[in-house]
Amino acid sequence: MFENLRPEHPRLVALDEDFERVHSNLQQYEDARRLHERLSKEGERLLELPPAEHKLEGRGGRADRGLDGVWVLLPISRMVADRIYTLTSLYRLEGDERFARRAVEELLAIAAFPDWNPLHFLDTAEMTHAAALGYDWLYSLIGDADRALIRNAIVEKGLKEGIKAYREEHHFSTRGTNWNQVCNGGLGLGALALADEEPGYAEHILLRGLASLRRAMETYSPDGGWDEGPMYWHYGTRYLIYLIESLRISLGDDFGLTDLPGFSCAGDYRMQYIGPLGRTFNYSDCEDHAGGTPEMFWLGRTFDKPEYYWHQRQWIDDDHIDRRRLPKNEGAVAQDLIWFEGGPEDIPALPLDVLFRKIEVAFFRSAWHDPEALWVGFKGGEGAVSHGHMDLGCFVLDALGKRWALDLGLEEYEIRDFLLQTGQVKERWEIYRLGTESHNTLVVDSSYQHPNSRAPIVRYRSSPEKAFAIANLSEAYPGTRGVMRGLAMLDRKMVLVQDEIALEKKTSVAWGMLTKADIEIDGPIATLTVDDVHLQVRLLQPNDGGFVVESCNPPEPQQQQPDVRKLALHLQPHTNTTIAVLLTPYRSGESVPMDNPVVGPLMRW
Repeated sequence: MFENLRPEHPRLVALDEDFERVHSNLQQYEDARRLHERLSKEGERLLELPPAEHKLEGRGGRADRGLDGVWVLLPISRMVADRIYTLTSLYRLEGDERFARRAVEELLAIAAFPDWNPLHFLDTAEMTHAAALGYDWLYSLIGDADRALIRNAIVEKGLKEGIKAYREEHHFSTRGTNWNQVCNGGLGLGALALADEEPGYAEHILLRGLASLRRAMETYSPDGGWDEGPMYWHYGTRYLIYLIESLRISLGDDFGLTDLPGFSCAGDYRMQYIGPLGRTFNYSDCEDHAGGTPEMFWLGRTFDKPEYYWHQRQWIDDDHIDRRRLPKNEGAVAQDLIWFEGGPEDIPALPLDVLFRKIEVAFFRSAWHDPEALWVGFKGGEGAVSHGHMDLGCFVLDALGKRWALDLGLEEYEIRDFLLQTGQVKERWEIYRLGTESHNTLVVDSSYQHPNSRAPIVRYRSSPEKAFAIANLSEAYPGTRGVMRGLAMLDRKMVLVQDEIALEKKTSVAWGMLTKADIEIDGPIATLTVDDVHLQVRLLQPNDGGFVVESCNPPEPQQQQPDVRKLALHLQPHTNTTIAVLLTPYRSGESVPMDNPVVGPLMRW
């Protein structure tokens, strides 16, 4: 397998010529200079800090709560990886050995750890990645004795644990989730770093890892979407790219990974899931802050899509804060610099509407380049996917510079684990943020949606006058004869949400939308207000209903959100019923058209 192995170091992630290109970019682009200034400042700060210590924390970094959850080393692994990227990048860019010596101190510290916490294998994979990168990039500067210590740690705490995990069919190796990409990617970098010195271990890791990775790659098919949501798209894709680029450099072959269906479109998903406010459609376990993704530069160069460069340059100054609000991810700044592409200042027209098949998520917008554009994300898909919520049929909506319909995002993992372990909930779907009640969709018979259900988008159309998607939600509500939800953007000015529900018996049906706006209700009309802009929510059908406002605070210790309210409609229909709600954004002083759009059957849209 290693007959074409690049004999010299470095051979992971970036070659010397990549840093020569960084120097060129620093001469040409202000964005690149700002990145370099920020990286240098972080590097100087790290020189004054002690190396990392082996410290396990309650999952989510909240050990102080005393919740009996999973204990992880992951924050330390990520901190070390960021430090190694920052310090070694500055050394390779500037030749300042202060940064190299400090990076070696970090490597020797983690080599002395008792383990890299294989019980939570993400920790092991990310630490293997960090150690491998430092070993490879600083190879010529590390003395023989120190090199042996670091190499032995990669083997004993990384590669051997990986071989054991493959042998025991750890779930990362058998499922197509972000764990697959991160664990196979981190182990793969360790294998490539030591391929000439430990070929037996390295070959075992790479053969098993490449076979396993194809399961994760299937998730991008057919058009680049990711069912775990934006946050885990970023996490998994990043590690996949580390490995692909390192395979190309080390072996001259990416083993067909870039040719697999959908991967070339992965950046399209990233561009579409972010609305005009820079906030994502944060379905599944995800927060709505988009953050920067340096892999967009790599994807743009690899697949000749300069629009990806343009998009990532909008996020150059982002702090790269992750969902646990850990310190700034300065390692991503190094990656931004390494993969940076100037690209166009502007781009040709992009599609306003997109449907991502298999994950069954659609996006509609009135314009690009307009922070006040109307934008909607609408979700079908599957309920019980990794990190999934019971949110089939949900939507989020931005307009006039505000988010009107929102998703609460993830519940903190240690809280979720505590609730399950103490028996306060029997299923994770009973947790408020994961269940149906907290999402902008329907609740039937006061129950959450069926976990093992699928909601395909059965019709989709993109046109200036009416762009829409229709999802079949019937499997999600097994006590009904069928439920369909359509969402349409009308004239790029308003949004119609229409539900058709066929019941077998009289039962409760609740329509809901979460918002931070102030709400005033006048019969079938609710007026939402933020500052001097508004959203009119008008009930078109049925003609005998009215909205109410409800709290969104579940019992503690679940997260509270006192600034969020639920606009709800409650019905007790006997048989078939249609709910049609029109959402129209407008400014103070503007009149809202009161002409009702025709509420025809969904399948005639």
